[in-house]
Amino acid sequence: MDKLKSCADYFKENSEYLAEEIVEGVISRMELKISEHEKSQALNMYINLLDFLGQSIKDEKDGVPVSLIEWSKENAASIVSDKNGISDIITRYPPTRDIFIEIITGISIECGLSLKELAFVIKRINGILDASLNETVFAFERLSAEYKSEAQREIARLSAPVVPVKEGIAILPLIGNIDSFRAGYIMESVIPEIESKGIDILIADFSGIFTIDSYVASNLHQIGQMLRLMGVRVITTGLRPDIVQSVTKSGINMSSSEIYSTVKQALSSLEQSTNTPD
Repeated sequence: MDKLKSCADYFKENSEYLAEEIVEGVISRMELKISEHEKSQALNMYINLLDFLGQSIKDEKDGVPVSLIEWSKENAASIVSDKNGISDIITRYPPTRDIFIEIITGISIECGLSLKELAFVIKRINGILDASLNETVFAFERLSAEYKSEAQREIARLSAPVVPVKEGIAILPLIGNIDSFRAGYIMESVIPEIESKGIDILIADFSGIFTIDSYVASNLHQIGQMLRLMGVRVITTGLRPDIVQSVTKSGINMSSSEIYSTVKQALSSLEQSTNTPD
């Protein structure tokens, strides 16, 4: 046990030198090109890891250094923001593990550790690296889901903007593929926006829609009914034959709806009704 503690002290006392040897070894073996900032972060992390490893061996306690967890999360955040795959990070773990164990094994042998003590040290290293790998993957999955959700919201916002054209009149140009997520966005965000802007007449233009299924058509119809109940006059424009077919399949009766071929026709009709004397 004395030899094991002496070896643990060596890890702590020479953490900077050993960290540099590990980082340089990984960069060389994998032929990586990383920035000085990324290299500096890796060095600091491995210095803390080696300090932790030495102390945990002396205290005979399991665990993972906080700096390693934070570094793992930062790695995940970096690959998500750069729109890279998790493989960009995972592929670094096997050579890192090999180099780490090679260096620590060499030192352990010089310290005169028994095979049992060496196995204990290697097990501790593997446990720490496995925790880092797991945290990286978990953080990547969580951040990817958040990024995807945020991207969906932004796309939904851009695909259904409320565009005021005159006092009390606005156009809702529906753009792209309208799915259940975007229909839900309209329900949750666009309706309150229409109310807050004091819109009395809304022209829902479908000419920019690529595809729409009967389920989404039914949702959009319900949104239109809600707006009417709120006192908003809803005018529909840009219904292509394929969209009309989807609407018909959903069982919606459009006979009572106010429909025009184009936004221009709808605005002209509104203009005429406004200028018509009572």
